[in-house]
Amino acid sequence: MSFPFLPVERALAQLGGSLKTARRRRNIKTELMAQRLGVSRKTLNRLEKGEAGVSIGTLATAIYALDPEKLTAFSTLFATDAIGQRVADRALPQRIRRMPKL
Repeated sequence: MSFPFLPVERALAQLGGSLKTARRRRNIKTELMAQRLGVSRKTLNRLEKGEAGVSIGTLATAIYALDPEKLTAFSTLFATDAIGQRVADRALPQRIRRMPKL
């Protein structure tokens, strides 16, 4: 599966390669890793190549299987969102009017 944005393809390929390297450093064979993730060896291979069609659940499970602490970093990627905060701040009213008394 090809993704329309080259930077995304590159990032996925780098992430997949990093996952593969981490698995190999731990001496985990592909059969065992696929079993831990609950996927086929073919799906694991696709994940390690950085293919965009692999589910985010498989990615998260792989991160957890290799380093549970990194899953927290993965799940909080947008906990602080500077761009979203700037957009929200621009939408704030310039003036605040008093509420009429009832």
